[in-house]
Amino acid sequence: MSESNHDQQSVAVEVRDLHKSFGENHVLKGASLRVHEDEVLALIGPSGSGKSTLLRCLNLLEIPNDGELSLSGVDVPWRTMSGAELSAHRRQMGMVFQHFHLFPHKRVIENVMEGPVTVLGLLRDEARERASKLLAEVGLEDKADAWPSSLSGGQKQRVAIARALAMQPRVVLLDEVTSALDVEMIAGINELLEGLAKSGMTMVIVTHDLAFARKAADRIVFMDEGVIIEEGTPAQILDSPTQARTKTFVEQVLQHAPQ
Repeated sequence: MSESNHDQQSVAVEVRDLHKSFGENHVLKGASLRVHEDEVLALIGPSGSGKSTLLRCLNLLEIPNDGELSLSGVDVPWRTMSGAELSAHRRQMGMVFQHFHLFPHKRVIENVMEGPVTVLGLLRDEARERASKLLAEVGLEDKADAWPSSLSGGQKQRVAIARALAMQPRVVLLDEVTSALDVEMIAGINELLEGLAKSGMTMVIVTHDLAFARKAADRIVFMDEGVIIEEGTPAQILDSPTQARTKTFVEQVLQHAPQ
């Protein structure tokens, strides 16, 4: 999506002046962010800058200390939500983690079916059909009846992505999903995510891979010390950042990137 289209594009999720502390550690210090429908937004920044915490606050896996959250223009009353209301919010914000969290006692297709059956109430035949299509999309149609223990790390991450998509969320959140994988597997997952990005899916991706962010993202947000320092198109942030801190970070990451 081009920058010029943002004003006409509806906002999928927004946070305003978000704060989050863990004890004495003030991790988010007034972060404000909009993610538009059909946009792919990459969050970059040094470790400990608050990227993953911000992501987890979007779907309320972490409850903020202060600030406002809205989904599709509707304020989310996170201060007073019941457990059932929190679960309903999280269903709309599919999350894929660095570690796969697959059920080891369920076959691959059953892992993908689990949420639609137990949470959405889909009939098993319908859930199986949905899961089969998604496994084909992520290149694992031949692994439907395999056990997770027989899969490579990259294959497990593909299953985790299919599982998130099976819930048909409004927004997909991905938190460093390639950081536990080797180089060859990273390339395959990045290619899969680039394809999803082009399909018009709304995604927020925490990543250290700037080459991937350049290819997949419509917009990049740079965070440091719990604050959003700068945001813009990939070309703006990676080639012509306006803030010295952004420039230093990008130069350091690119200097150490594998050639």
